[in-house]
Amino acid sequence: MSTATAAAELEALHPSLWRASQLGRSRTRCVDTGHPSLSNLLPGGGWPSGALVDLLVQQPGIGEVRLLAPALAQASNRKVVLLQPPHAPQAIAFAAMGVPPASALWLRADRTADALWAAEQVLRSGSCGALLFWQTQIRSDSLRRLHLAAQAGETLFFMMRPIAAAQDPSPAPLRLGLRPKAGGLEIEFVKRQGPRRDEPVFLPMQVGPAHVFKPQRQVPEHVAAEPADAAGQSRRAAIASAVSL
Repeated sequence: MSTATAAAELEALHPSLWRASQLGRSRTRCVDTGHPSLSNLLPGGGWPSGALVDLLVQQPGIGEVRLLAPALAQASNRKVVLLQPPHAPQAIAFAAMGVPPASALWLRADRTADALWAAEQVLRSGSCGALLFWQTQIRSDSLRRLHLAAQAGETLFFMMRPIAAAQDPSPAPLRLGLRPKAGGLEIEFVKRQGPRRDEPVFLPMQVGPAHVFKPQRQVPEHVAAEPADAAGQSRRAAIASAVSL
């Protein structure tokens, strides 16, 4: 039996099966990363939609948003939600990356439980193109719940967590470790549906001419801050109204 025939029979058993020597097929729509050297190493050739993607960063703000910028620009016809970012988002920076400021939605929550609830609502609503969620610590059962919520739609879902979390189990089909390096990012493949790759990939992250900001007459800002009310129901109602925008 030829290798091609054997591979075809394996895939006929179930679309989730793949040979360890080959990249797996993505069962969901994939969005091009905008970085050919990275896309060629990912199942489906891009970021999977409707699935949890673990981005494990050495520290926040090393370029994880710039890495995602091409995909976010493609998803910006709907809301791009930033949940618990470590720094206040800048409208000018998003416009320079091709994401209209009017498409960006900033959500904050004082409690982890409220942040997790908001993330689940964003994923299940189906009204957002992408969700970027920064979280230092999260339980494995919460990760599974969010992954299931992501599978209900086609939202791009990225969890930014400390790189030490690479040692912990995760339902994410794709997990990448990100470390800063002079002129760009070094990307380590922690988990993917395909052969093991020990050698990291370097991606230059300099801002190019295409990212030069063009002044606009008006730069609207959509900032949804959690109210100071101590009642959890009031906080969640405020978040829910922001998600529905």
